[in-house]
Amino acid sequence: MQTIDFKTSGKRIEVEKESNLLRMSIRYEGGIPYKCGGGICGTCVVKIDGGEENLSKVSKKEIEKLGENLIAQGYRLACQTFVNGDVELNWEENPIRPKRKAAAK
Repeated sequence: MQTIDFKTSGKRIEVEKESNLLRMSIRYEGGIPYKCGGGICGTCVVKIDGGEENLSKVSKKEIEKLGENLIAQGYRLACQTFVNGDVELNWEENPIRPKRKAAAK
């Protein structure tokens, strides 16, 4: 069994090899944000904190959505990423979606 450590939510789960990060987050309430699940919206961007070598090869959709620079920094789309060993990740910051400013009063 492989371990996924969802640092942002504090959840840690064991999954079968070749499990999809987003699907496992949904199934076990890991907390990764998502909308489409198909590599289009970019909502499920996660930062890999450990175990990057235990993930599937970067997909064409990830390269198109994130670009080489963010991928090199450890960012992946959870909906496009499969687990082959232990991994730690967080989603405290989404580099492709700007932070919202508070509404002026």
